[in-house]
Amino acid sequence: MYEDTVLRSTEVVIIGAGAAGLMCALTAAGRGRKVMLIDHANKAGKKILMSGGGRCNFTNIYTEPANFLSHNAHFCKSALARYTQWDFIGLVAKHGVPYHEKKLGQLFCDNKSSDILGMLLDECIQVGVSLHLDTSVQEIAKLEAGYQLQTTLGELRCESLVIATGGLSIPTLGATGFGYQVAKQFGHELLPTRAGLVPFTITDQLKDLCGELSGTSVDCLVSCNGQSFRENILFTHRGLSGPAILQISSYWEPGDTVEINLLPDHDAHTWLQQQQVERPNSELKTLLGEIFTKKMANLLAETWFVSKPMKQYTHAEIADIAQKLGSWQLVPAGTEGYRTAEVTLGGVDTREVSSKTMESLKSPGLYFIGEVLDVTGHLGGFNFQWAWASGYAAAQYA
Repeated sequence: MYEDTVLRSTEVVIIGAGAAGLMCALTAAGRGRKVMLIDHANKAGKKILMSGGGRCNFTNIYTEPANFLSHNAHFCKSALARYTQWDFIGLVAKHGVPYHEKKLGQLFCDNKSSDILGMLLDECIQVGVSLHLDTSVQEIAKLEAGYQLQTTLGELRCESLVIATGGLSIPTLGATGFGYQVAKQFGHELLPTRAGLVPFTITDQLKDLCGELSGTSVDCLVSCNGQSFRENILFTHRGLSGPAILQISSYWEPGDTVEINLLPDHDAHTWLQQQQVERPNSELKTLLGEIFTKKMANLLAETWFVSKPMKQYTHAEIADIAQKLGSWQLVPAGTEGYRTAEVTLGGVDTREVSSKTMESLKSPGLYFIGEVLDVTGHLGGFNFQWAWASGYAAAQYA
């Protein structure tokens, strides 16, 4: 008994009981490996629980490599091909967890996200994963064969060590830079990290407009650095949010201009000219009120234009209004940062990790999976699918 508390030996230690760590644990133990899964938090899968507004957008029907950002675009392909969205949907169906497609291929639980976490924990129990929460790691050392960890459980030894500690997003749920430190310790390059899938904060002149419109949601086409997303934007007291903004934030760097087309279904210039002909006596704000909310139409008309009957605008004025509605250009002051970000961009450079096994090319027996790697999905269930796929891939070899 004494010996057991001082030194535990196992085949695989996985640090981080989130989406990737849980998937890796249940898969590795399922093929007969002796697995210990540890996490510093007081419960597993905290981000799974709060994701998708508590409903967990657990994958996306349309998952493909194009939905991921990385400095090494090819890296994600192998793992995504070997454990697909359909494989995960199969697991969900096996457990009888009810789900639905919301839109754009996004799959959500009918009930709550704890159904997904419960399913993963169930699978772990069935295959004998040893889960230890409230467990932190003070030190890691490389042995001739494997690794030795100093932890709050005492000393652990393992053949394979899997780092599934995630990124820096949402520190209140326990996010830390632990995985990056381990990577650095064993000779890995880190690519600069920044918050992704995050709302923008706005400079003073636009703050009033955003504040006045707080809570208003508009269907737009948002573009930046050659990427575009057609989705809703949401005005908030702090700036701009909503799916289109979260998506584009992953492609934005400080100082970049973001372009918002508020009339994505029309060519703004043609539409305005058409209105001039068809409804010459209608005021601009009346016409805009048929597309946006009355409040937004009035505010835009007051803030950006002088509203008057359509027939009174000159060609130049119409062109100017079209420019503003069809390509509103703004430079965000910044983002809300890791506090509210859904993901972390950058991380462990995938050029130093095997795309087949997720094993470090610098330190044999060390594996990296999930968000700690420089692979970031778009909004809509893609980051979960990367967690499942990378966790599964590592589990075949760890």
